[in-house]
This record gives sequence, structure tokens and C-alpha cells, in this order.
Amino acid sequence: MFSVYGKAGRVFRGSMEELRQVGPVSRAARSHVVAPVGLDPRDQNPLHYPDPAAKPGTDTVHRTALAAYEQTVKPGLPRHPLTRVDAVMSSPVTTVPDTATVEKAWQVLSKNHLGQVPVVTATGVLVGLISRADLMAPERMPSPDSHALVWRALLMQPVVDVMWTPVPSVSPDTDIRRVARVLLDTGLPGLPVVSEEGKVTGFVSRSDILRAVVADPPLDLWI
Repeated sequence: MFSVYGKAGRVFRGSMEELRQVGPVSRAARSHVVAPVGLDPRDQNPLHYPDPAAKPGTDTVHRTALAAYEQTVKPGLPRHPLTRVDAVMSSPVTTVPDTATVEKAWQVLSKNHLGQVPVVTATGVLVGLISRADLMAPERMPSPDSHALVWRALLMQPVVDVMWTPVPSVSPDTDIRRVARVLLDTGLPGLPVVSEEGKVTGFVSRSDILRAVVADPPLDLWI
């Protein structure tokens, strides 16, 4: 189940298909969506498939990934496929209060070596997402020769003025494949994981999903 939270609280709750009908996330709309990998022309040649059970049409990266994955399988070990967000998400999660300044957000990101963090109210309810890339957007940065007061004004700017909002979120029991699809569709680096009340309980990023792919027990592959 997906939700969208903004400054006014929850503005949407529904399935992945319904989420696609919601307008693009503010400030995240300029992100580039990852395009599908092109098909290898060799995959269209029947001579490359002496086995009738082979499946033509698989892209090069997919085929290579499958081969690498097979090498990591440890025979004899029980498999416990990971399918839900709560199995791969990062928790507890670092957050930034909605009363913070840009300077404070920078400090939190730097101290914790993070690329993005959820922005929450005093009660922990999600209102937005702030990222390093967003803080360093060229259109926001003063020129190198700007007066020190200009830089100071930038650092003292409220984080709610520069964060992504409203921002999609996900419940802990959501299928990982659906989260991956939403990340590709929106261009977001990850999604906050929230409770029924909208309180942030974790964060699932592209890195979390990739880390789960190479971990043991692994994710099931979806062919």
C-alpha cells in the first residue's frame, strides 16, 4: 500500500496503479526516469538458442546478472525469499524535523553519510524528503563571489522551502517489486516507510534493494 504525504498531511492512499494517477512529486518531477536496457540483437537470433526452453528477448544486463546470481547460490542451504519492504528497509531511520534549517539538514546528511532523509513533524509524521542533490541544485547556489550574508541566508532557509513535497511513502508489508517500480517511475532515490498513522518507521532505497539481491538469504529473481 502506498501513501502520499505533504505539509497538510496524507493526501493519497492506494495501490501502485492508483498512485500513477497522482500528479508528479514536487521538485522530483525533473529527475530522469531510468530507461529500460536495450535488447541485444543476438538475443533475436534462434541460432543462439539451441535449447527450445531458452527464452529469447532477454537483455544483455539481465542475462549477465542471472549468470552472476547463479554463481552465488549455495547448494544445500535453505532459501527464504524476501518479498516485503520490512525485510530490506533501513530502520531505525534518520529524520530531519520540519522546523530545521538548510544548515541543519546538511549537518544531518553529512554526519550520517546519507543521500536523503525524510522530513517529519514534531510527532514523527512524514511531510517531505530532503536530499543532497536538492540542496546542491545549481539554481539555488549563490555565485562564488557572493557576499557572506547571501550564503548565510541560504543556510538559514527553512528546510520545508526546499524539500520534495508531497512525497510518496510505503507501508512495511508492500511487495518489494512494486516499490522498485515506483522508484523507477518517479526517479526518487528511495521511499519513506510509514505506519498507519503516517509516522516514519524506516526507509527503503535502491541501495537497500540491491543489497538484498546480493545477500544471503536472497531475493527471488523475477523473470
